[in-house]
Amino acid sequence: MQSAKDSQVRPQLTDRQDPVLPERIARSAAELRGESVEDITAWVQRRRKEVGFKVRRIPFEELDGWSFSPETGNLVHRSGRFFTVQGLRVSVGEQPDRTSWHQPVIAQPEVGILGVLAREFDGVLHFLMQAKMEPGNPGLVQISPTVQATYSNYTKIHKGADVRYLEYFTDPSRGRILSDVLQSEHGSWFRRKRNRNMVVEVTEPVPEHEDFRWLTLGQIHELLGHDNTVNFDARSALAGLYGAGASFALHSDTELLSWLAAWRSLTPITGAPVSLADIPGWTRDEYSIHRDDERYFRVMAVSVRAGNREVREWTQPLLEPNGLGVVAFLTRTFGGVPHVLVSARAEAGFSDAEFGPTVQCVPRNHGHLPAGERPPFLDLVRSAAPARIRYSALHSEEGGRFLNAVSRYLVIEATESEAPLKEPPGFRWVSRDQLAAFTRYSHYVSAQARTLLLCLNTLEVQRAGCGATRRSS
Repeated sequence: MQSAKDSQVRPQLTDRQDPVLPERIARSAAELRGESVEDITAWVQRRRKEVGFKVRRIPFEELDGWSFSPETGNLVHRSGRFFTVQGLRVSVGEQPDRTSWHQPVIAQPEVGILGVLAREFDGVLHFLMQAKMEPGNPGLVQISPTVQATYSNYTKIHKGADVRYLEYFTDPSRGRILSDVLQSEHGSWFRRKRNRNMVVEVTEPVPEHEDFRWLTLGQIHELLGHDNTVNFDARSALAGLYGAGASFALHSDTELLSWLAAWRSLTPITGAPVSLADIPGWTRDEYSIHRDDERYFRVMAVSVRAGNREVREWTQPLLEPNGLGVVAFLTRTFGGVPHVLVSARAEAGFSDAEFGPTVQCVPRNHGHLPAGERPPFLDLVRSAAPARIRYSALHSEEGGRFLNAVSRYLVIEATESEAPLKEPPGFRWVSRDQLAAFTRYSHYVSAQARTLLLCLNTLEVQRAGCGATRRSS
């Protein structure tokens, strides 16, 4: 029976969305405080030299704790954790005989954490970023999230040290969630891999460490203009911060979601695991597993030494693409609202298609094809005049699993004749703010599109004339 006291308790309603967060994000993006880009990159370089890192290629037989399973032929860790390199038979669409292939893929079913701590200083949000080493990154050390850890790592399967600041992301009472969503990773190389992308605000002082710095979004935006400086995990986690802006767009949100749902229904993705030893067209030698025609990527092994990681020395497999990638959005402005041309991106490791870039490929893989058979808009992107390029920088992908996986990320202004208002099949015009809204939900915006979204937000601040200022802290 309900007591009199209980009957007097009334439900407490709250805003469905934080009404002041967009303004706080804009203020952080518009203000440059404290250290310059030169100061920050000098800190990264100094940590690289002081700690000492070394990565070298090794034959598979020198892997410690890793072996090819005699039952499956897959490359597995003795713990049964971390990840597995396995074979995958892929088909896309209703006619699998026409669009099917075999490939190796990384299977890592556990969910990791990509977490960024936020704290307000002098009325401006700052974000705690790490100078972190990943064996596959160019230069090894890049600006990374506060926490970047797989489940196996932060539960210490490797018997290493604790992950610094992890408690702020596993204990909700320690802070206030600004962004939290499960996002897919690189579907061409991971099979259904997801990470929890989080931004958590705290008000209490946080213990300092020489590998970490508080940066504003304005500083991070500046760093995004420098090649191979802000790592993939930081770009992915921060992309979820930006909320809705302009209320108008070419297509309503419902229309876009319906278009993607229809595309998913008509273009199913099937990925069936198979033995790594049995995938046709691929060969394993002492140092690599590669396609017989040397296209796409190879699987190889490295030995790593890192003085400031939870484990100081280890060996592991890495996946290495065969060349520099191109990832691009074509952009146009309609009725004063910037839009980008997204594709319905179907990748081997996805469960469903996601909103992806206009162009995403390694051109070398398509160089043998006639123009009409190469990826749509690839030739346009590669031949764009400098005056039409609104953004250009080299960014590496997930350096913990991929070696030298680098793409040139581009935002290119297009004309009606190049990218018409009436979109070709598989493409839709989406406003920047719609794309930002879709990042609040899982499996709608691909990994590469999230990076481009962060770059678009950099351009948006410039376009809005927010008057970014640099002043001493």
